[in-house]
Amino acid sequence: MSDRKRGAFLNFVLFSWDALNFSRRLILNLLLLALLVFVLIASLRSGPKLEERSAFVLAPQGRIVEQFTSDPVSRALAPLTGGQVQEVQLRDLVRAIDGAAADERIERMYLRVDQLQGGGFAALREVGAALSRFKEAGKQIVAYADSMSQGGYYLAAHADEVYLHPSGAALLEGIGRYRPYYREGLQDKLGVTVHLFKVGEYKSAAEPFVLDGPSDEASEADLHWMNDLWTRYLNEVAALRGLDAAELSARVNALDSEVEAVQGDLGRLAVEMGLVDGLKTIDEVRALMIERGVEDKKNNTFRQVDLQAYLGFLDREASPFDRRPQVAVVVAQGGITDGQQPAGTVGGVSTSALIRKAREDDEVKALVLRVDSPGGGVFPSEQIRREVELTRAAGKPVVVSMANVAASGGYWISMNANSIYADPSTITGSIGIFGLFMTAERGLERIGVRTGGVGTTPIAGAFDPTRPLEPMVGRIIQSVIDDGYRDFIGGVAEARGKTYDEADAVGRGRVWSGAQALELGLVDSLGGLRDAVAEAARLAELEEGAFALKYVERERSPFEQFLTSLGRNATAQAIAHRVGLPEAWVQQPVLRRLVEDLALIAPASNGLPVRVLAHCLCEPD
Repeated sequence: MSDRKRGAFLNFVLFSWDALNFSRRLILNLLLLALLVFVLIASLRSGPKLEERSAFVLAPQGRIVEQFTSDPVSRALAPLTGGQVQEVQLRDLVRAIDGAAADERIERMYLRVDQLQGGGFAALREVGAALSRFKEAGKQIVAYADSMSQGGYYLAAHADEVYLHPSGAALLEGIGRYRPYYREGLQDKLGVTVHLFKVGEYKSAAEPFVLDGPSDEASEADLHWMNDLWTRYLNEVAALRGLDAAELSARVNALDSEVEAVQGDLGRLAVEMGLVDGLKTIDEVRALMIERGVEDKKNNTFRQVDLQAYLGFLDREASPFDRRPQVAVVVAQGGITDGQQPAGTVGGVSTSALIRKAREDDEVKALVLRVDSPGGGVFPSEQIRREVELTRAAGKPVVVSMANVAASGGYWISMNANSIYADPSTITGSIGIFGLFMTAERGLERIGVRTGGVGTTPIAGAFDPTRPLEPMVGRIIQSVIDDGYRDFIGGVAEARGKTYDEADAVGRGRVWSGAQALELGLVDSLGGLRDAVAEAARLAELEEGAFALKYVERERSPFEQFLTSLGRNATAQAIAHRVGLPEAWVQQPVLRRLVEDLALIAPASNGLPVRVLAHCLCEPD
């Protein structure tokens, strides 16, 4: 064999050997990596066991939401670093409470409402209903707080025993809606000219920009639904605490005299009004829980499991091979805007895609659209409404479950469902449209700046905010607003089996409570999410217990899913706390609803100078 042939053969042998070695190392490394992942997952899934005779500690922190608005990584890392997530999902609260009610290892509940920062009345009533089911299972609830907000007290009132710190307070203050009005500041002082185009004398969302205070129509409409919600709140609290609702209302209205009578001792006043059963410090309540349960001597407290840890137990113990047909839930929470939007905001494209995904999933037999939105853009609202219509046409029933708010654009996306459920305290209606455009020519003139030029048509450059708005352009905008309102009312009339005039009579931008909306034929039934899911299953001919509930949301990456599981794992939390991961690693960027809502009145990003809105700017706290 020549040297040349021998060299080629040797190179081939060496190459083959290197390739074999590389393949062997690759396969071994992959096997090792798979083994490590398996061991890690197994260790996380095995974790500590939930001990018998445990107390379920329910201490919701932050605002009750339908869907998280903070990013999943921050939420997952917070429990590992001792941080707090300033949001808690309604579905997690209800699932944990119902799970604990049926869990033989859970003996009672310890309810803390100190850190509850908000949540609409509809959400509070959903949690309250779950607390009632917990008690109906024969289990006790003990509530305690250093101090209670009105919303927190509503939950505490469901407990068998309610205790308050001697220096604390539990004040019921009623429902109010007060807003700043900018007309004088904008128009008189800054020289901004506000052009408002709307249909509906009760459509008051933009009034702060053109008035110095609420119109008579706005005050009338607001008091109508507020009194309904407040009366219901008092009646429910009175029934839960064995009080007389009329007497409770009278004492709240005379709060100054009540406080003076107890010389400013708000804790004592809460006891005298029957709102709480006694005044105790946290260590006294802890001793009470130890006495009734099992002492955790290691931690000098009672045997317990908190919300996140218990959700982790529920996740770990759930079957991963559930092949039952599904009822899907799509959440539409927040302002309705164009395009793709993150969780916590309704996007015309992104929310439509979720509904379409549920429709195209063969395992999904029915859809529940959970709406918690004060409205927004007309075009994205119509995009979502159309997807609801197409889902029904595909043979899959759609049931809307209205949460705290489903008003204006929130009602637009709801109206074509097979059935609409609202909580009695839902804020809905506001069927109307407005447009807002501001010009600053007067303000600029005050500093010596003027705009001049020429155009080929009367409307060329008409939407330049440095120029006065041409009257003909105002007429064009108002015509567009009028047409949008006719479409809205016509859609309501067709969907709800009304004449145009009948739909217009309950429209005009007026806001209603869920109970009032039922009387007016704007919704079909009163009930929460559970009721809507049951109705969707019935319409799809699925028997009770023969279907699974599935939330259709943006798919999380494998890493996000891993972090979520890690954050709920008791072993991981214990290790992280021992290592001492810094809380500063976790940031909690929570978007405020009001900022999102006010942003809707800004000029559209696609270059259109005016955006047509169906929005109530309601905030149901």
